[in-house]
Amino acid sequence: PGPSAPFPLHLPVRTRCTAVERRAVFDILILHCKNCGVRAFGAAPAELPPDCEVGHVFYQLYEFNHAAMSPVRAMADMTRLYFQNPLNPLTHTPVGRQVAAGCEMVERLTRRYGKPEFGLPETTVSGVKVQVREEIVWSKPFCNLLHFDRKTGPQKHPDPKILVIAPMSGHYATLLRGTVETLLPKADIYITDWIDARMVPLAQGHFDLDDYVDYIIEMLHYLGPNTHVLAVCQPSVPALAAAAVMEKHGDPMSPATLTLMGGPIDTRINPTAVNELAENKPIEWFENNVIMKVPFPQPGFMRDVYPGFLQLSGFMSMNLDRHVSAHRDYFQHLVAGDGDSAEKHRDFYDEYLAVMDLTAEFYLQTVDTVFIQHALPKGTYTHRGELVDCGAIRRTALLTVEGEKDDITGRGQTKAAHDLCTSLAPEMQAHYMQPSVGHYGVFNGSRFRSEIAPRILDFIRSHMMRPEKAPPLPRGTSEIAEATRGEDTAPTAKAPAKAAGPDAGVAAATMSDPLAAILLAEPQGVADDLTAITGIGPKLQTALNGAGIFHYWQIAGLNEAQIEALDGKLDFRGRIARDGWIEQAQKLAGEPAEH
Repeated sequence: PGPSAPFPLHLPVRTRCTAVERRAVFDILILHCKNCGVRAFGAAPAELPPDCEVGHVFYQLYEFNHAAMSPVRAMADMTRLYFQNPLNPLTHTPVGRQVAAGCEMVERLTRRYGKPEFGLPETTVSGVKVQVREEIVWSKPFCNLLHFDRKTGPQKHPDPKILVIAPMSGHYATLLRGTVETLLPKADIYITDWIDARMVPLAQGHFDLDDYVDYIIEMLHYLGPNTHVLAVCQPSVPALAAAAVMEKHGDPMSPATLTLMGGPIDTRINPTAVNELAENKPIEWFENNVIMKVPFPQPGFMRDVYPGFLQLSGFMSMNLDRHVSAHRDYFQHLVAGDGDSAEKHRDFYDEYLAVMDLTAEFYLQTVDTVFIQHALPKGTYTHRGELVDCGAIRRTALLTVEGEKDDITGRGQTKAAHDLCTSLAPEMQAHYMQPSVGHYGVFNGSRFRSEIAPRILDFIRSHMMRPEKAPPLPRGTSEIAEATRGEDTAPTAKAPAKAAGPDAGVAAATMSDPLAAILLAEPQGVADDLTAITGIGPKLQTALNGAGIFHYWQIAGLNEAQIEALDGKLDFRGRIARDGWIEQAQKLAGEPAEH
């Protein structure tokens, strides 16, 4: 998810290179730069001179090494199968298990990992298991838009339509498998499936940050109005820019909500090691040291890219000791016959080690714009020559999510988006910081499933439709809401509750007959915390208090006529029954109050 150091290939450096060698069959491996005189066989100095051409053949060397290891890999795999054969007496001995485990380690460490599958054949919608069909509904040279079509039959569910923008930072979109799986039961999910740049022929043209923004806008036009965008990590910047561009031009297809998760909006705030590397190096350093040409026979032959194997080295170097320990434990699990633990290791690293190339122009423009110039927070970011003004966003609700222990995107970097959206009403903004999770925990894992995803879904349900007119801004300054307790607590903006008094009494008196029996002009003693009910957040509690509902017993005693009247008055769209408010309120009303 950021720039990384060159892949450390430690091979001997040659001081001389004869003309015969340069004309030999292995000329591709003899590195000789006519500009600066650098000569190397398979490697070059850590930092190359600006005009050096030696680095351009590193990718060819990597391909050659991979091909050269094919016989070793095949032999290791064959030996593993031999020592795992149940008819082989050595299979059940400590030596046999160690040999089989060692051969499997060799095979896995030298293989190239292809793009994984999402593997989501079914999900549960309203308690019923339904089949899921993965289909491409929109396509461009560098991206496919995947739709997870839930086969719910003739019964249609009014679930939100969510466009998940996967990061284009080395890993495939399947890295968000857990994100999709969690949201799928309660939303209609689309996800960007970025294509490996080395698989795109040079004739298809280039792809840079401006193209990225254009792709997002085109996808939103395809999906139609009231689409909700969820951007994970790197795409937070182009997603915010796309929303700003659409709002500035009055585009009716601009998203209803925009959720940014662990994104580098302003990397000057709490900079991490990734941010510091980008700031300490000029853009020329990245261009000279990490940009290479796709080798033959790949479809993208001669395209300038930031190779996936370089990105992978950067990922792993950040936690190298952890990866070494994981593989040592994996070897021990294989020897001990612990199949469950070994399978968990395979599942994780099959995904983690599958990487894709990025186009050079996209990578360099992202590093320069986001990490070096800080163009978006400084107000100098441009798209197709037009200044991007986040202050133009007025009708797209904004939610930002961060992890307390994120070592890739520092705390506060994503929340900075709220400072840029100066024209967005406070009730359309919210921020949530998840304790005790790192970068990947923001969009995957148990904390995401139990604490983050419910808040995202409730925020989206609170802003299902994009307003025709932008809500007015308050005269004074307002704080961004923080999510409160409760699994489905809506992290929407806090607003002061209406004061109880004569006005409230008049309001209650003018209500329809079904509600008049339960509404109060003021709370009886201390008002209950209605956000303890799953599905009620600060915004809904404010609305309920304003209508005259302050206590659990009021909700617990609602009859069908009152539910219908309250549903129509406050536009809950069936939420009372869907989230089981009455059952929860009945339970809470019978519990002693907390002090």
